[in-house]
Amino acid sequence: MSRILVVDDEFRIRQIIRKYAEFEGYEVEEATDGMQAIEVCRRESFDLIIMDVMMPELDGFSACREIRKFSKTPIIMLSARGEEYDKIHGFELGTDDYVVKPFSPKELMMRVAAVIKRSGGSKEDERDVYAFKGLKIDFSARIVTVNDKRVEMTPKEYELLFYMVRNKGLALTRESLISEVWGYDFFGDERTLDTHIKLLRKSLGEYSKCIVTLRGVGYRFEEVQ
Repeated sequence: MSRILVVDDEFRIRQIIRKYAEFEGYEVEEATDGMQAIEVCRRESFDLIIMDVMMPELDGFSACREIRKFSKTPIIMLSARGEEYDKIHGFELGTDDYVVKPFSPKELMMRVAAVIKRSGGSKEDERDVYAFKGLKIDFSARIVTVNDKRVEMTPKEYELLFYMVRNKGLALTRESLISEVWGYDFFGDERTLDTHIKLLRKSLGEYSKCIVTLRGVGYRFEEVQ
């Protein structure tokens, strides 16, 4: 089943697209602005993104530019403006199609199907891989290798590493790491996180330096040369 992310600050628009998309058999997630869309795309993978141009916090064009830095997921832009300049600007940023509001939901679904087919269909069979020098992380297969040697980790170590890499370059608070990896109902203390970070660094060997400690805040994963 193909997954679609619908990004629009108008609840009514999101609901209309969700209704028709689910009828066509797609799985739908929603975001209300560009910033939220970027965060969701860092955590999850989609087969297509439908995104409005005019939104609060961060507009669709800016969000598209940021998403293109780490993802090639096809993007269909929605806009009330149909000027040629806007369409050209969208295509230059890497969008795959441009639909002007008001639009026909049925036509939009036809465009969705066409873009997904053109991009190779659902990404379920594609490898989602991160690589930095000798460090390779295959998210799909849950395999981590350091200099071509497979590293065995506990499930929580995998989840912690995957979450940090998905959000590389960002300062991650201790609270956010605990809630994302262990859940909001976790009753332990922060020493559990510290223990897993220590084990994770040991597993990564020379790439342990990629996990940077932010005193008083938490940790950050970055590509340390």
